[in-house]
Amino acid sequence: MGRLGFYFDSRMCMGCRTCQVACKDKNRLDVGTLFRSVQSFETGVYPNATIYHYSGSCNHCENPKCVAGCPTGAMYKAEDGTVQHDDDLCIGCRYCTWNCPYNVPQYIKEKHVVEKCNTCKDLRDNGQNPVCVDSCPMRAIKFGDLDDLKAEYGSGLVNELPILTNASVTSPSLLINPKSCALEEKFEEVEL
Repeated sequence: MGRLGFYFDSRMCMGCRTCQVACKDKNRLDVGTLFRSVQSFETGVYPNATIYHYSGSCNHCENPKCVAGCPTGAMYKAEDGTVQHDDDLCIGCRYCTWNCPYNVPQYIKEKHVVEKCNTCKDLRDNGQNPVCVDSCPMRAIKFGDLDDLKAEYGSGLVNELPILTNASVTSPSLLINPKSCALEEKFEEVEL
């Protein structure tokens, strides 16, 4: 098995946030804490304005800056290549949150630790998909071997968008099938 990661089809995503809610529910996250977040962006100008949505979580990078910044080893690369977190080793220093260029790790004040997407490892260990994958009504999110996902979804996939930089530094385990407007350099985040 090669490197594991997420595939996201921005052409299919309608911004419903079902993946975000399913992740929040499964992980019992408090208000303001998200392990998967859907954002909406506008590009172009009237009468040619367009909108696209991006559903993002931890990119489970090949060169994770969160792991490099963790002084205790709480943030680590698992044998399957995903980036995992050990709450028992976490001292809540938040170095991982400062080092991650994607602002993914979340400090959980009540627990005094940092947590993040773990690709629903408990579900995957039982042969199931991450909850975000199965909850998406448009099937815009997949998880698996990146080589297999590339073979299934073909050319034109990217792992960086203008809204999502640093791929050359971190090498995210992420494949995006971008809506054409998602490749435009000028964008503005919008609240829907």
